[in-house]
Amino acid sequence: MSCDTKIKPRKVKPETTEQGKAPVEEKKSMSSTMVRREMPQFEMEAFDAKTGHYTTVSSDDYKGKWAVVCFYPADFTFVCPTEIAAMNAKYDEFQKMGVEILAVSVDSKFSHKRFVETEPVLAGLQLTIGADTTQEVSRDFGVLIEEEGVALRGRFLFNPDGICVAQEVQADSVGRNVNEFLRQVEAWQYATATGEVCPAGWRPGKKTLPVNTDAEKMTGRVGDYITIEEILS
Repeated sequence: MSCDTKIKPRKVKPETTEQGKAPVEEKKSMSSTMVRREMPQFEMEAFDAKTGHYTTVSSDDYKGKWAVVCFYPADFTFVCPTEIAAMNAKYDEFQKMGVEILAVSVDSKFSHKRFVETEPVLAGLQLTIGADTTQEVSRDFGVLIEEEGVALRGRFLFNPDGICVAQEVQADSVGRNVNEFLRQVEAWQYATATGEVCPAGWRPGKKTLPVNTDAEKMTGRVGDYITIEEILS
């Protein structure tokens, strides 16, 4: 795969019958990656913690924007409120970068409201929480555990073209790192704007790889441009 920073959506091939003639309905699989796919279309009720009111959110709300869709297993649990609070603590930074955030679980909008109002760590929450009560949104994003009826910890970053450029999916017991995610968003925005690519651990101000101008020179010689010490610094 090339390092082209113009992300192109993946095309999902329809499954065929044994005779290879007629296409059959595409099966949704939890193991399918969302990366390089377009944001699934959705609409669901939600609780807007910033205003304290119920609302409706849809995939159309995020067209032309950097957007994060962040699934969590359930309200009134243990790790989940710490993750939501951590994302909220960085909310202003995400907003300055033009990034919209949508949290989602299969709980109802009423449960979300009560959760936000009673959990101390969620005091001052500014996020909107989608109520995927039909479980269809979690299923379409590939994170629904069918036998349990809850979603895994799935976090998806979409660029303004509506293409998923990064995802992180984890099981229940360990929360995700919002600082690392913020770093990834900064890297993706820089790479998208400049056509350069970002090495491991890149942060603003660190060296990038200008493959948009020196791709041929750099092929097989990345070590001439950057050292492991620079990568890990």
